[in-house]
Amino acid sequence: MLTGVWLLVALIVSIIVMIFMISKLKVHPFLAILTVSTVLALFSLPIDEIPGTINAGFGGTMTSIGIVIILGSLIGFVVEKTGAAVKIADVVVRLVGKRFPELALLIMGWIVSIPVFCDSGFVILSPIRKSLRARTKKSAVAMTVCLSLGLYASHVFIPPTPGPVAAAAYLGLADNLLLVIGMGALVSVFALVPSYLFAKYIGKRVQSKEDRDQEIQDSFEELKDEYGKLPNAWLSFAPIVIPVLAMALGSLANIFGWGRFFTFIGAPVIALFIGVIMSVILLFVTGQIKDFNPLTNENLKIVGPIIFITAAGGVLGRVIADAGVVEFVKENAGNLRMLGILFPFIIAAILKIAQGSSTVAITTTAAMMGLFTDPNSITAALGFTTPAAAALVVMAIGAGSMTVSHANDSYFWVVTNLSGLSAEQGYKTQTLGTLVSGIGAIIGIALLSLVFM
Repeated sequence: MLTGVWLLVALIVSIIVMIFMISKLKVHPFLAILTVSTVLALFSLPIDEIPGTINAGFGGTMTSIGIVIILGSLIGFVVEKTGAAVKIADVVVRLVGKRFPELALLIMGWIVSIPVFCDSGFVILSPIRKSLRARTKKSAVAMTVCLSLGLYASHVFIPPTPGPVAAAAYLGLADNLLLVIGMGALVSVFALVPSYLFAKYIGKRVQSKEDRDQEIQDSFEELKDEYGKLPNAWLSFAPIVIPVLAMALGSLANIFGWGRFFTFIGAPVIALFIGVIMSVILLFVTGQIKDFNPLTNENLKIVGPIIFITAAGGVLGRVIADAGVVEFVKENAGNLRMLGILFPFIIAAILKIAQGSSTVAITTTAAMMGLFTDPNSITAALGFTTPAAAALVVMAIGAGSMTVSHANDSYFWVVTNLSGLSAEQGYKTQTLGTLVSGIGAIIGIALLSLVFM
């Protein structure tokens, strides 16, 4: 069996092979991660222990976050299909005003992508972006970048999006999602501010087809007509806001001893189930309750692969923990601690650049880091041993997973194709914009680590 530095070399080779399988051989991430985990286990664990390690890693992950991911995704699906996402965007535009269309798009993207995947969010909000551009005659490129990066920030930082939920569970914060949500909202500021400034800058230097198109279309009103009668603002926000409030009450109940009821509703799985109930009410109001079963089936088809990839990441994390990689890290913690919060950021960024999926980058990196309460985890070995510190690690992983979006990322092509950008312009806007956003986020995370660690 491999030990010491050779074990670390084997881990690095395993990651390279995994990236190659996913990005070049087009092997599904679930199979790639599971295969690499099994081979690594063969070189580092007694053969009779390997089945138990694989089962424990897979089953433990499914137990902790499987239901949470399903419920969170279902909420987002209903918010999208009922037109509630469009209503949320409309409210943001009214609040911010048409004088600042870029800022309006940045904020509405950030809000909508909390429950909705960024790819879907960009598709939903793109007609609003076009309508605002037609009305204001501002730069279409600046608006595209603001919408794209606003969506991306909450996608990688804020539960109930599956990536941050999975990362929180891997690091031991599955029952403390409110902390992760709060930290994600705070870190988002450090990503959104430079994103907005970059959008204003690049909008003056790059012109898309939309900037050269003088035809004015009231596409937002057309989008509203497609959905029919939109739900009111309160009901539109409720599936997102009420679960957050429930988790907040649960946290306060633990602090002040308010009783078991508030602790119960504050558990993430219960809070998100309440959000699903609010989503069902949305379906009633919009006359789409007959579609609830088909929507649920469609959502499960989409979220299923994410859960399995996440569980496969749990296998990799368990193999790393049992193989003795952590012991080697502890022995060399003095050198690795110099990287501090940059360590998970760099790992996630390498995975993101290499294979394209932010969710895969988040889940794989988080699985490698392990529980902050486990003395045998890399997270603990690097000194991240409090809930706040673990939440910052989740944020660093998220920041790395958005750095950067390029041609192997489906989101890159969604943004460029729907906004009239060429691939070359996409690199100047989307790719460079995600670099600016990710660097802004990790700088903010490093500053926050001086306070919380």
